[in-house]
Amino acid sequence: MTERDTIDLEPIDADLILVGAGLANGLIAYRLARRFPALQILMLEGAEAAFGNHTWSFHATDLDPQARDWVAPLVAHSWSGQAVRFVSVQRRLDTGYGSLTSESMACGLEGLANVTIRTGAKVETVLPDGVVLANGERLAASCVIDARGQAPSPHMVLGFQKFVGIEVETLEPHGLAVPTIMDASVDQLDGYRFIYLLPLSPNRVLIEDTRYADGGALAVESLKDAIRHYAQRRGWAIRRELREEQGVLPIALAFNAQRFWAEKPQDVPQAGMRAGLFHPTTGYSLPEAVRVADLVARHWPIASPALARKIKAHALARAKAQGFYRLLNRMLFKAAEPGKRHLVLQRFYKLPQPLIERFYAGRTTLGDIARILTGRPPVPVGRALTCLSEAALLNSKRVQ
Repeated sequence: MTERDTIDLEPIDADLILVGAGLANGLIAYRLARRFPALQILMLEGAEAAFGNHTWSFHATDLDPQARDWVAPLVAHSWSGQAVRFVSVQRRLDTGYGSLTSESMACGLEGLANVTIRTGAKVETVLPDGVVLANGERLAASCVIDARGQAPSPHMVLGFQKFVGIEVETLEPHGLAVPTIMDASVDQLDGYRFIYLLPLSPNRVLIEDTRYADGGALAVESLKDAIRHYAQRRGWAIRRELREEQGVLPIALAFNAQRFWAEKPQDVPQAGMRAGLFHPTTGYSLPEAVRVADLVARHWPIASPALARKIKAHALARAKAQGFYRLLNRMLFKAAEPGKRHLVLQRFYKLPQPLIERFYAGRTTLGDIARILTGRPPVPVGRALTCLSEAALLNSKRVQ
């Protein structure tokens, strides 16, 4: 059976089958189910639990007001500002910040009668009008979307943002009013290192040790020890550790989007990380996932081939608009010495708040680019010049 084969089954098992129960498909399901109450959505997840163990965050200005409104019921925590901390810069921004969790996503979908989630359902083949499970079961639908996570591609050169987080309960109030999205005043290890802090209650805080590193290997126990040491240094006595999470996010250094999409199925829509839709520098995927959910809702009802073309066109436009971020990433990973990568971010956080907001939202203007690049660069000029060509890095990867 090829990807262009179809499943000729009656009746249709669902109007829409979503392959993979992660952030991207969760948002698509939630958006469509609330807008189209008669729509029957089936979500298939190979693991034994949907949505994993994650925290997905966003800056309020990442989303337009209409998107913030429909996402709001899924938000587990929100704050009126955020802070950053470097050796030479400490700053609080009044940009709002919010987080969804695996639990808040699951709770939001559980209340929707027209969404069914099947776990332990490993999909073997994805087709335009259905799927074949690993056990041979066939399911048919009017439309199918594949969002099973990122797959390696020779057309995308990556660095990595890897992290381990521990949610802790402190004996005394921790004193944090807003998230610290970067505390880079810590020792710089394994590339650019910072601590990410989400205050969830007066005595609960998620502490993540994050590294922008060249390799994706994650030394979990070492990072957990570093988190405990950080808490001790901040004067936080831990009553108990409530949960852990970890991840390795892609940071795009170079991307040939046309070749990337030429190797994707042309009649099965792709979404989320599988579609290369994430912020190249921050690794944040929620804003891009919201945009795709809105795209699907605008065009519903629609068959798989037509939706695949629309998402592909959207993704190609996003990739073209993100070229500057990939250039900055090459500067960070290829031009800056690992122990001095924090200086690039320290310099960035001295810039005006609206520019920082547009950067996170993926809406950097030409004026912003000029402002970011003006002045003495925090990396050697000669090494910076070698990073200008995106194609050269892609070609070098293929040679390897």
